[in-house]
Amino acid sequence: MLISQTGEYALRAMVYLAADPERAQVTDAIAEGTQVPRGYLSKVLQALARAQLVVSQRGLGGGFALAQPATQITALQVLAAVEPMTPLATCPLELPHHQEALCPLHQRLADAQQTVTQALAKSSLAELVAKPNEKQAFCSQHRSPPPRGRRPRRSQ
Repeated sequence: MLISQTGEYALRAMVYLAADPERAQVTDAIAEGTQVPRGYLSKVLQALARAQLVVSQRGLGGGFALAQPATQITALQVLAAVEPMTPLATCPLELPHHQEALCPLHQRLADAQQTVTQALAKSSLAELVAKPNEKQAFCSQHRSPPPRGRRPRRSQ
């Protein structure tokens, strides 16, 4: 898997917020709407706040919201906030004959990493929300945010 579970959760949360950027969303609503465990989501949201991708508001009407328009936030920025990505510059095997350049295996991996990084840098949250196909915006389990001030009913 190219993206860790933490990265996946961060992307889900950000796409969820981008789907309704005018309203702050509480952690419980985001967790339910993205199917991310609440405790894990709290840590992810804290990392996104430290990276200044979301803002948190306390009190009545509070919650989390995007810090910038969805058109200005890329998938790469979201992932970098929760799992810094370092390019492969030296062969991890540290073999003496690989010190001048990456071996063919690790060069191929470095090239793939660069391709993925470029694609993520070109993908804004707005694009991820605006291009739903026959499936939902980011996964088949996505649900619309609950109305403000009401807790969603749990199905039995």
